[in-house]
Amino acid sequence: MEFLAAVMLEPVLGKALWLWLVFISIVIALLVFDLGVLNKNDHEIGVRESLVLSALYIAIAVAFGAWVWWYLGPTPGMQYFTGFALEKALAMDNVFVISLIFGYFAIPRLYQHRVLFWGILGVIVLRGIMIGLGAALVTEFDWILYIFGGFLILTGVKMLFIGDKEQSMDDNAMVRFLRRRMRVTNELHGNAFFVKQPDPKTGKVVRWATPLFLALLMVEFADVVFAVDSVPAIFAITTDPFIVYTSNIFAILGLRALYFALAAMVHRFHYLKYALAIVLVFIGGKIFWNQIYGKLDPAISLSVTFGLLAAGVLYSLYKTRGQSPEKQA
Repeated sequence: MEFLAAVMLEPVLGKALWLWLVFISIVIALLVFDLGVLNKNDHEIGVRESLVLSALYIAIAVAFGAWVWWYLGPTPGMQYFTGFALEKALAMDNVFVISLIFGYFAIPRLYQHRVLFWGILGVIVLRGIMIGLGAALVTEFDWILYIFGGFLILTGVKMLFIGDKEQSMDDNAMVRFLRRRMRVTNELHGNAFFVKQPDPKTGKVVRWATPLFLALLMVEFADVVFAVDSVPAIFAITTDPFIVYTSNIFAILGLRALYFALAAMVHRFHYLKYALAIVLVFIGGKIFWNQIYGKLDPAISLSVTFGLLAAGVLYSLYKTRGQSPEKQA
């Protein structure tokens, strides 16, 4: 018993093992509840169900953040909530891209949750690897934070002034690469990712991927691309791997639940990107401030981040009231 207690108190990436196990247990319980209870059978998730599920995930994430605030202190608590809010906002573009992927592969709403569910498992692993590498780099080479800061400022400025670009999957290099390297059926086969069919050249029965599996791979690839922004952004807020990882994963878990509502009204958040761009510039600039003048009060970071994002959401809703997706500029 004493040995087990000692093991649980052993630090892993700066935090006791039992803290990581509590977080992992919550995530596993949510995934099992999602797949085994709420979505045991394929069904179309409507806006109302999406909002209810999202509210549940947000409540759990907030409760976890409140516990972090109580147990680890106000500074880690504020850093967690700042990272959580920032990741949620950054994920808005991800929603649009996922919607584009589903449209390109003609994935019906009936099977979209299946793709998103299995996609989140990959995201949990991929984000863990990227955050672990980021933490190792920051620990070994603290000057890399300057690179993160400069990258965030440039990204924010680009978002502010370059504007939107039409996105299309028709000429996507990753799609072309996957189709060249894999046998892919021309049509869906229910909710199956793979099927066995005869090879038209040899007549031998072989395994084929379906467009549903290609959609899953593209969703994973999209998350890696967006993590290039979000991981440096959260490291600009805190270098604590526990706060970085937990805030990221809770935001992504909730986003999957919220996707079906957001996809139907993503046009209503057209101006949020400008607020997000200013937030990225602010957080990038905060790195230089911290390194030169000393750490900025986490309460200021939290207030500015929440204030800018809230202003972006409210202004978007005001400017796009009564507009349909087709009318949105």
